[in-house]
Amino acid sequence: MEVAPNASPPVCRIMDFGKYKYQLEISEKEKKKKQTQIVIKEIKLRPKINKNDLGIKTKQIEKFLQKGNKVKVTMSFKGREVIHSELGMNLLNNMLDELGDRCIIEQRPKLEGYNIVMILEPV
Repeated sequence: MEVAPNASPPVCRIMDFGKYKYQLEISEKEKKKKQTQIVIKEIKLRPKINKNDLGIKTKQIEKFLQKGNKVKVTMSFKGREVIHSELGMNLLNNMLDELGDRCIIEQRPKLEGYNIVMILEPV
């Protein structure tokens, strides 16, 4: 088997190709185990959420961020509530102020249909 074909003279090694192929498969499996998948957790809110409930949701977001997960915060409106979408924006901005330096904003709060979506990632 050729090890370094560009060298002068080319370097070759006598080996069992099946064993070599098996070792490559094992090393690739170990590399996959070491990779961490980024999971996106989702928190859903409504614009008329109670202050204490908002605090609980904020603490849950902090826990997700500490574990290294991204968090998608969705504020959903029903019917005519979407007219007052600025209330939802204010709630999300207050939540961002509470979280402070503990997160990075990947996507700012943005109105998409009847939802305001924002994505946060850990520091």
